[in-house]
Amino acid sequence: MFPKHHQRRYNLTLRFLQKVLPAPATILDLGVKNPFSEIMEQNGYTVFNTSGEDLDILPEIVKKYNVDAVTAFEIFEHLIAPFNVLSKIKSTKLIASVPLNLWFAKAYRSKTDLWDRHYHEFEDWQFDWLLEKSSWKIIETQKWTSPIKKIGFRPILRTFTPRYYIVYAKR
Repeated sequence: MFPKHHQRRYNLTLRFLQKVLPAPATILDLGVKNPFSEIMEQNGYTVFNTSGEDLDILPEIVKKYNVDAVTAFEIFEHLIAPFNVLSKIKSTKLIASVPLNLWFAKAYRSKTDLWDRHYHEFEDWQFDWLLEKSSWKIIETQKWTSPIKKIGFRPILRTFTPRYYIVYAKR
């Protein structure tokens, strides 16, 4: 089973996905197969994943998939140049989520995993602008918090400060 804060995020993400792109649909989910890829499959979606290629170096890899939509859940913050991937997507539908920049917490950086680092943490307007510059039209958005069960000033702020931003966009 997933940690409770992951389960909450997965449930919110799935509800948003089902609202904007009901199953059955074929999806290219950017990134390697992951627990949420499996959740999408369990809910009637056909899911293809990229194979761990560095999308900054090989953004054109997304062109080889003919799918109803592309999803990117917490992927773009790891890329130096997400514009390159966004501009090469063939599909006309995109559902993507990113962590929002929190004024009270630094960007995430794993000390043990070189890939698990955030090059970007976005303000919502920055992510909107990135999508618009790469020729996407935003249709619907949603934000949610990421509360944690700890004591302190930051955990209190996390109960009402949005941490995640999800967008449905079309070309």
